[in-house]
Amino acid sequence: MINEQITAPQVRLIGENGEQLGILSRDEALAIAEERGYDLVLMSGGTNPPVCKILDYGKFKYDALKKDKEIKKAQKIIETKEVRLSMTIEEHDIAYRVASATKFLKEGNKVKVTLRMKGREQAYVKKAIEVVKEFCARLSDIGSIDKEPELLGRNIFVVVSPKKAK
Repeated sequence: MINEQITAPQVRLIGENGEQLGILSRDEALAIAEERGYDLVLMSGGTNPPVCKILDYGKFKYDALKKDKEIKKAQKIIETKEVRLSMTIEEHDIAYRVASATKFLKEGNKVKVTLRMKGREQAYVKKAIEVVKEFCARLSDIGSIDKEPELLGRNIFVVVSPKKAK
């Protein structure tokens, strides 16, 4: 809130250079801010009395927007890519999927390894978990398993995260 939007009868006032001006009535604080050519901005409304600062509100908003943009630009968005396996997967297919999972991990993305069991395959859960663990073992040099393989319905899931570069 700025200027007349502030409803508290008394405020703790901070000057434009950060100096404490003491506890004043709202009207006095508004008069001082207007006299100096700035706005009265509520910084902390939860305290008693609320803390207000004298500053140029337009510049304050611009700087805050600029700072948010910089933080957003520096932020790395991690995506989760999925690699699907089956119980009867052949060696060449495993090698191909390991290569694509390796590419995803090198890009900094997480890889979700999914194995769907169909029909009678559901009776061989241990074999399915072995297939998934073998696949993850091939990725162990550039990725690490977040948690052990998890059985959900007829699917087995594992999430592999890229190892931190040293």
